Amino acid sequence: MRIVRDYLFVDPQDRGACAAIGNFDGIHRGHQAVIELTRQAAPNAPLGVLTFEPHPREYFAPDAPAFRLMNAEAKATRLEKIGVDRLYQLNFNTALASLTPHEFAQNVICEGLGLKHVVVGADFCFGKGRAGTVEDLKRFGREMGFGVTIADLLETGGVQVSSTAIRQALQEGRPRDAADLLGHWHRIEGEVIGGEQRGRELGFPTANMSIDGLHPPRFGVYAVLVDVLDGPHQGSYHGAASVGIRPMFEGDHPNIETFLFDFTGDLYGATLSVGLVDFLRPEMKFDGLDGLIQQMDADCQQARDILTAL
Repeated sequence: MRIVRDYLFVDPQDRGACAAIGNFDGIHRGHQAVIELTRQAAPNAPLGVLTFEPHPREYFAPDAPAFRLMNAEAKATRLEKIGVDRLYQLNFNTALASLTPHEFAQNVICEGLGLKHVVVGADFCFGKGRAGTVEDLKRFGREMGFGVTIADLLETGGVQVSSTAIRQALQEGRPRDAADLLGHWHRIEGEVIGGEQRGRELGFPTANMSIDGLHPPRFGVYAVLVDVLDGPHQGSYHGAASVGIRPMFEGDHPNIETFLFDFTGDLYGATLSVGLVDFLRPEMKFDGLDGLIQQMDADCQQARDILTAL
C-alpha cells in the first residue's frame, strides 16, 4: 500500500484511484462496507481511502478528551490488511480546513488527486464549516467529471454501527460487543517502551505501550491476542493485559502493559498490536505483593482458558 500525504505533489501512479472518503476511526463494519462499495465501483482502478491526519476533531479541539479508537499507524495497518492500494492520508491543516466544499472538490478530489470515483457515507459532510453535503458532492462530481456513490448507514442487531457506539462498549468493558460492531477485535497498536520493570520483578515481564491520544477502554485486566508486527519475535501470541494507572503502585498516567504467555525475549522497540478479547476484572489495590501475584496467576489462567476456546 502506498501512502500519499500531500494532494499538491502527487506521483502520476497515485492518481486515478477510486477512493472512499472519511475519517474511518476504528475501520468498523460500516467503514468496511463503504470500502467494499469503493472496490466494486471501479474494479479496474486502484482502491483508495482518503482520510486526514490529525483527525479534524483533534485539530479544532486539541485539548478535548481523547476519543480516537486507533492511531494513524494502526489505521494504516488495518487498511493494508483489507486490500487498500492507496492511502491518501492528507495533512489536515489551516489551508485544508479553509477550503470551501467547491474548492475541496476541485482542488483535492479533481485536480490534486485526480480521483475517478469517490464513495462516502450518507452522513458525509465536507469543506469549511462542514458545509458540503452528499448532494453537493454529487453535483460537483457531475460538473468536474468524477463519479460519486453514497453508501447507506449500516446497522447490526438493531444498533447503528458507529465509532460512538464502539467507544461506549469499550468504556463499559464490553470488548466483544465492540468487536461485533468493528468486525474485528479492537486493537491498541504502538511501540514497546521502557517501564519500571515491576512486572519482571514479580515474574510477569510486560510489554509497556502508551495509550496517549486514544479513547481509553475500561481500566482493568483483559484476555488479549497479541501480534508482534516487526523484529526478531514477529508473530502472534496469547496474553493478558492491564489497562490503566496501576493503583497498586500509585500510578497516575494510563498505559497498557501486556504479558505474553510462553514467551521469552526482548520486545523493546518492537511494534505490538494488542487485541482486546474479554474484560476479566477492574483494577484493584492489594494489601501486599503476594496477593497481587496470586491474582495475576488467576488472571493469566482465566485468559488462557478464554483464548484457547476461540
